[in-house]
Amino acid sequence: MSSNLISSTAPAFLETLAKAADLRGKSDRPKSAQVVQALLETEKFTKQQRINYPLESLIGSWRLHFVVSPKKLRQRSGIKMGNGFYLPRFVKAQISFHPAATDNNLNPNQLKIGNKLDVGMISFQFNGPAKYLGKKNLLAFDFTQIQVGFLGQTIYSGGFRGGAAKNQEFDQKHIRDLPFFAFFTIDKNFIAARGRGGGLAIWVKED
Repeated sequence: MSSNLISSTAPAFLETLAKAADLRGKSDRPKSAQVVQALLETEKFTKQQRINYPLESLIGSWRLHFVVSPKKLRQRSGIKMGNGFYLPRFVKAQISFHPAATDNNLNPNQLKIGNKLDVGMISFQFNGPAKYLGKKNLLAFDFTQIQVGFLGQTIYSGGFRGGAAKNQEFDQKHIRDLPFFAFFTIDKNFIAARGRGGGLAIWVKED
């Protein structure tokens, strides 16, 4: 099925996610409980409709915008509910996906995942290999490199948790042995997924 979900005829829960991801509409953005419900309904809708997203639609950098901790998800009258929250603008957490051909640490056929967090003047960037299972909208990954920056300058770069060895072993690892994101919305402006631990998140496209 086509992966273009957000349109003039989109279900209400998809429109809720689009409004939540619109950074220009802070004054009238949906309440967190509405967003959580919309995430759960969208996840169910994507599975029922067997919607598949091409890898190309994930490529780029995305800023973390809304989070639901798995500890906050609970069962109520047979419906999963939870408390989520919008990240304030001063919290800068970013995820990125790119072809790995230009990274000497990775197999050229792999993807490169990056996860960056800015804390004041210090930045932490974790990189590693990733692979996308398109039929399941599932991206498995492992972080093997770390970079630490200060005022925009890299002050440390090196292997992380086994580094080069883990890069070589990555392709042989089964999905059950890796962290992953199961995407259920990939739009040109935002993406949404469930992590292996059960949490939910929305990221918005970086300019």
